[in-house]
Amino acid sequence: MTRDDERALTFFEKLLGWTHQDWPLGPGQAPYRLAQVGGKAAAGIMRMTEPQFPAAVPTHWCGYIAVRDVDAAWKQVAELGGQHIHPPSDIPQVGRFCIIKDPTGAVVALMTPTGGVA
Repeated sequence: MTRDDERALTFFEKLLGWTHQDWPLGPGQAPYRLAQVGGKAAAGIMRMTEPQFPAAVPTHWCGYIAVRDVDAAWKQVAELGGQHIHPPSDIPQVGRFCIIKDPTGAVVALMTPTGGVA
């Protein structure tokens, strides 16, 4: 997660030999940048924009937790004391994800990978 996804992607492509594919997230949103090594997914880079990511939120890496149903989990977040950060969105050929904050303030992404969760 960064406000300068192009700079971050260029850095890691040179450092780690990544290639990438861009996947549209929706109208008015920057693409999800799927980094690959040998044609396999290695990481994802996403541009942080307001209002989902206020200026005070620093650039950071965000871990993912695999879930069976991102939309169902999203609906439970607030009632369990968490906060919504980025609504469920599809990344073609990758999966469906959302970003939340747990009751302790930790930010994490929830992901239902394409093909499901075991």
